[in-house]
Amino acid sequence: MTEALRHLRRVDPVMAQLIRRAGPHEPRPERGVGVYEALVQAVAHQQLTAKAANTILGRFYALYGLQDCPPPELLAATPDEQLRTAGFSRAKAASLRDIAAKTLDGTIPPRRRLARLSDEAIIERLTEARGVGRWTVEMFLMFTLARPDVLPVDDYGVRNGYRIAYGKRSLPKPKVLARFGERWAPYRSTAAWYLWRAVDLARERR
Repeated sequence: MTEALRHLRRVDPVMAQLIRRAGPHEPRPERGVGVYEALVQAVAHQQLTAKAANTILGRFYALYGLQDCPPPELLAATPDEQLRTAGFSRAKAASLRDIAAKTLDGTIPPRRRLARLSDEAIIERLTEARGVGRWTVEMFLMFTLARPDVLPVDDYGVRNGYRIAYGKRSLPKPKVLARFGERWAPYRSTAAWYLWRAVDLARERR
């Protein structure tokens, strides 16, 4: 058992039950995924199902005759109207072009340089791009960089998982969840994963 699981079980009996029911989990970084590519994919997935987003991404890649993300210089030069033919909204098309532009001017740095920064510094840096909010960067920190201590308190699934696991009648306010989650530090990313699993486990019991 990892130190993260030992810590969560030690400080929180409800989390200990979740770990026992859901099984062990160890976050691992996504290899070979750059910051630019991760943000493009994240914007594509905003407010869509995974299936719909992947369909649009496939059309988007096909615009360039590719099977994955085009280089930022190509995307930056692509008119919004052409991006919209792939299925992107006007707002998402503008966001994608801004991500490409900020990658080219260095505002969005390569992954190796970004990885040297703190979580909050990364959030501040990446949210300079249009359409990239805190939640999007938190998902990047958790799943691309495998940062261990991220708690996305605005995430509906995390809040709903807390409500289910702790027997609450309503969703916690983000500030309340943030205070409660201090006990999980420095492994709040793992705790968030188990709160998502609490929702899945509740569905399976129906």
